[in-house]
Amino acid sequence: MAGIFSISLWLVLIFYNPYSTPTYEFAVITFLMLFLPSCLAIVASFTSRKFLMLIAFLWSFPISLYLIGTPSIFALFGVLSLIYLISFLFMLLPRKGRKLEQ
Repeated sequence: MAGIFSISLWLVLIFYNPYSTPTYEFAVITFLMLFLPSCLAIVASFTSRKFLMLIAFLWSFPISLYLIGTPSIFALFGVLSLIYLISFLFMLLPRKGRKLEQ
């Protein structure tokens, strides 16, 4: 869900930004740093690949940390990045019904 919400928020940032008019360079940078990690997080959730979720968090964290400091709705990118980390930590927990190796 965080990946889908992040993609939606990115679309608002690029196409409906009430604070400024994004430039081409800004669109490309945010596509690489926010949109693509969101897609990777979605893939990681469907495939249960833990390392992909960790990569999505590490990839999106720097720009998300920057956006946390903005007084706008786009500070939610930081929260979504932290949800990637929480999802990764939940993926590390053993599943019920699976025998633990001793």
